[in-house]
Amino acid sequence: MLPQLAAVRIEGVQVGTELIRILARTRDGVSVACPGCGLSSDWLHSRYVRHVADEAVGGRPVVIDLSVRRLYCENPQCPKTTFVEQTDGLTVRYQRRTPALQRLLGAVAVALAGKTGIRLLPHLHQLVSCSTLLTMLMALKLPAPPVPRVLGVDDFALRRGHRYATILIDVMTHARVDVLPDRTAGTLITWLGTHPGVEIVCRDGSASYAQAISDALPDAVQISDRWYLWHNLAAAVEKTVSAHAACWRTAAPEATPGSRNERVLQRHAAVHESLEAGVSLCETGRRLGLALNTVKRYARVGDPEQLIRPPQYRRCLVDPFRDHLRERRAAGPVATTTLLAEIRVLGYTGSPNLLVRYLEQGRAEESPVDPSVRRLTSWIMTDPDHLAVEPGAHRDKLTALCPEMTALTGHVTAFAKLLAHHEHHAGEHAALQEWIEAVSADDLPALHGFVRGLVKDRAAVQAGLDLPYSNGTTEGINNKTKLLKRQTYGRAGFALLRQRILLN
Repeated sequence: MLPQLAAVRIEGVQVGTELIRILARTRDGVSVACPGCGLSSDWLHSRYVRHVADEAVGGRPVVIDLSVRRLYCENPQCPKTTFVEQTDGLTVRYQRRTPALQRLLGAVAVALAGKTGIRLLPHLHQLVSCSTLLTMLMALKLPAPPVPRVLGVDDFALRRGHRYATILIDVMTHARVDVLPDRTAGTLITWLGTHPGVEIVCRDGSASYAQAISDALPDAVQISDRWYLWHNLAAAVEKTVSAHAACWRTAAPEATPGSRNERVLQRHAAVHESLEAGVSLCETGRRLGLALNTVKRYARVGDPEQLIRPPQYRRCLVDPFRDHLRERRAAGPVATTTLLAEIRVLGYTGSPNLLVRYLEQGRAEESPVDPSVRRLTSWIMTDPDHLAVEPGAHRDKLTALCPEMTALTGHVTAFAKLLAHHEHHAGEHAALQEWIEAVSADDLPALHGFVRGLVKDRAAVQAGLDLPYSNGTTEGINNKTKLLKRQTYGRAGFALLRQRILLN
């Protein structure tokens, strides 16, 4: 039951209600290697008792009172005159816990860190302080993975908006390689210079990382992550949809008194009035009580109608019966009570007031309400095969009202096909260039900015389209890092956070 005690002699066991105490003694006449010179000796100097804590047994902590020998070293050249014997699996030099208990506490420290860990330990019948747990965590040896052939590089926030760090992972094995204290090019160049062997680097669109990799590894292949390409394209599409809102909106949303749209119009007018008077962006935000980014957003928009949103309706119990309501109302006037009775038979379980409000809002009419800019953008960015029939038809109807919107939808579909095929056949590398030329030929200024970014990082973008590697695993580790930070209430220093990242 207690294999760690096989090498010692048990002299007694004291079983109490709160503690189990085992009295043990090392065996006499056994030669032990000197830690200074390695020469074995059994020349007894003296004995003393060590009190070693062990894992709990039967819901009670265990303490081993172990009598150990102090031995003389028989090598006159050895710097150690005497030394204390150690028992494998039971004692470690300068430790008052068995290796098994050390591993248990270390695992808790890695998973939960300080204060969160000590809340779990009483259930394991162990009591240590928060400082002890963190000391044990920092003393754990970090893994030393080999330098990866495919390296993933990404940054994460130590303090959002102020300080950032860089995480490096092996894209093939998903192993954490290292964590750098900042995201500057110089730090990454130093690391790459001292760790040769990297052939491929997956990164985001950061110019700092791109320059650092080019300087340190001019022959390495850089891969621009496909998720960031799609994300940047979505931002450009949203700007285009907003700029052409007057084309696809069938009716201007109303700014009723007290509504959000009315507040938006008032804020837009106040921001532009302040800026026209020569007030800076920061001072405008302070005077109006708005965040700086909010002031910038209002300042960029000249036409306030672009900020007005149509009403957003959530799904309700009437939605499954929308087609029936449309057909009945299209055939001629019909009383609401009659419609209620009919859909009750079909399975409607909602209230009469819900049906009345549904009909008054016009949600049962043939022409659905215009979506918001962001909603229409999401429809355009969604695979048509994954889009419901009604939103898909509504999207096609709106994008057909404007030549630029029609061209935009075609460009998004074409770029999605480029991202979907990671392995291109010979001669298909010109597909990206053809897409760039097609976009440049249309009057889509927002997409032109996206294209300029692609051209500037052309080699990395092409590698991202051709090769199967991505930075998705690095993003997943960054997501777990947020959990590690929250467990320490965001107060963990870089050294502790780095230790936990590399050990998790």
